[in-house]
Amino acid sequence: MSVIDPQESTLYSQLAETLADAIHNGTFAPGSRLPALRRCASHHQVSINTVLAAYRILEDRGLIAARPQSGYFVRSVLPSIMTRPGHRASVHSPSSEKLDLIDAVFAAQNHPDYTNISLACPQNSDFFPTAKISRIMASLMRREPDLIGRYALPPGSQRLRREVARRSMDLGIRLTAEDVTLTHGCMEALQLALRTVTRPGDCVGLETPTYFYLFPLLASLDLKVIEIPTDPRHGLSLDALEMLLREKRLNAIVAMPTVQNPLGFTMRLEDKKRLATLVNDYQVPLIEDGLYGELQFCWPLSPAVKAFDRDGWVLYCTSYTKTVAPDFHVGWIAAGRFTRTLARLKSVSSLTESRLLSETLGHFLESGGYDHHLRTLRRRYAAQVDEARGIIARHFPQGTRATLPEGGFVFWVELPGNVDSVALFHRLLQEKICLTPGALYTLSDRCNNALRLSCCYPFDDRYTWALKRTGALACEMSGIAANGD
Repeated sequence: MSVIDPQESTLYSQLAETLADAIHNGTFAPGSRLPALRRCASHHQVSINTVLAAYRILEDRGLIAARPQSGYFVRSVLPSIMTRPGHRASVHSPSSEKLDLIDAVFAAQNHPDYTNISLACPQNSDFFPTAKISRIMASLMRREPDLIGRYALPPGSQRLRREVARRSMDLGIRLTAEDVTLTHGCMEALQLALRTVTRPGDCVGLETPTYFYLFPLLASLDLKVIEIPTDPRHGLSLDALEMLLREKRLNAIVAMPTVQNPLGFTMRLEDKKRLATLVNDYQVPLIEDGLYGELQFCWPLSPAVKAFDRDGWVLYCTSYTKTVAPDFHVGWIAAGRFTRTLARLKSVSSLTESRLLSETLGHFLESGGYDHHLRTLRRRYAAQVDEARGIIARHFPQGTRATLPEGGFVFWVELPGNVDSVALFHRLLQEKICLTPGALYTLSDRCNNALRLSCCYPFDDRYTWALKRTGALACEMSGIAANGD
């Protein structure tokens, strides 16, 4: 889970990340004592003050606790979710009850009086480069006052598409501006991709659990769903996928191989290569959702599956809504062999994206400020995920497990006992707290005791109280006490 960038990090933050990794991988077990300040300083060849600053970071993240006269000790770490047994892949369509629950969750997430602990959209301008974006936009309007008086015709901003192509190399993808189609966010990119490569009645393979809004999207296109077993740490079962491909049961696949929502995993490099080989060999399109790809905690970034796309069967979709400006809603897609067909479909659906917003974003990417902004976000989200997992370890029922995301700000929690997360959702609404129950993320009943949490909010008293209150209600419903401190 390291987010160290030697050019950006101070010595104490680098040391904090090194120690955090040691805690996450079990080198320092829960309850064990960290090395004394002087010993740690000597071992890492830094000053005692540097070690003390690193330990304070780990305290803030909920990973360690200071004991008077005794030193620093590792807190109880939340257990990881283990590999689930596989299930038989079968064809599904979302029930009306499932779609009604999605509508109810969206309504609660948009209620201004509710405290959100699960909406996957940062709710504070501190998470975005607002000031710099404002200056760029104001400068553009001064220099080109007629910018908003001209239609933005396809294929859209050359500057932005050129910057997208340049930056895609960080994910191993080689593109030109002509390979890129601008879209109205990632959801339109996914929709256009599905409309391009499928027909009504086709079967689409999805991870399980997966982003829940894919279900109403597929239903609106009259597409059927086959849920593919997905490991919470390693991702899509490629053996199960290959069997489905061999049996010709899939017409397309939608997957999030990097920082998956809601589990947070990133597939291993060898698995990404195998996935690319499978879809190219069987000539079944893979729609790769890369929404959180640039928010990976590791550096260099793990490549996208699109990086290994031999014959153009991978359609890569993403947007800047999670990293730069949600209200701009500017996304893009690299559709491979389907580029011309998809571009035509975009032209007759929403034509193109705003010239002003696209040029503003293009100038921001060109300025170099985006890289610094991403590094700041990665460090902040990694720290907040640790802090949230620490709260869960102390305040949720004993036996609660959670994924350890490899980027982004969402993760998956499984509650013990007979806790129904839909019932928990309704109980919390009475106290104006909104979470997302796990039942939304699958068409089966395998995730009824699970929920997704999000860490893209300021960790103020309101947020931490809501998280602790969720744990208290889960303890009450399960009859199982919390771990405590």
